[in-house]
Amino acid sequence: MSIKTSKNTSVDMAFFAHDTAVIDEGCKIGEGTKIWHFTHVMPECVIGEDCNIGQNCLISPKVILGKNVKIQNNVSVYTGVTCEADVFLGPSMVFTNVTNPRSGVNRRGTYTETIVRKGASIGANATIVCGHDIGEYAFIGAGAVVTKEVKPYALVVGNPAKQIGWISEFGHRLEFDEQGRAKCPESNDGYILENDQVRKIS
Repeated sequence: MSIKTSKNTSVDMAFFAHDTAVIDEGCKIGEGTKIWHFTHVMPECVIGEDCNIGQNCLISPKVILGKNVKIQNNVSVYTGVTCEADVFLGPSMVFTNVTNPRSGVNRRGTYTETIVRKGASIGANATIVCGHDIGEYAFIGAGAVVTKEVKPYALVVGNPAKQIGWISEFGHRLEFDEQGRAKCPESNDGYILENDQVRKIS
């Protein structure tokens, strides 16, 4: 293992890549990012600073990953997906980028976009059907199948995924009082629930 600088990419900052990782030309990779065993980063990707991309992952062309994105093993991030800063993608979770795939029909260039907003977490083996954005700090439970947009701070589980509550930026379930207020037990940040939307008031 060694520290590589990106002779095959458009950046000149140091990042770490395992010797078995494949990084195609035309990528932009931020300083401090780590790319592990047997992962393939394809052309024209933009990967922010301090990301960690686990073993046996695929980052398809033109994918955008923000700063400090954590991707666990066996995850494929397909063209059309954008992950904002501080997103967590659990082991073997799945994105799609075509709503009606057929082997005999070429849909290249018609990929449906999906945005995972800042701070969201997606659990192991969850599936995100393309075209459904994930809100800031939302939490997708392991094995969930997301078939519609997920609100910021929402906690969703199941197949198909259903919202069962709200969650703080530190990952704790929020219990709202009669005034629609809740506090994170770890950070002590306050939250308010109004019109079926949560926002932090701290």
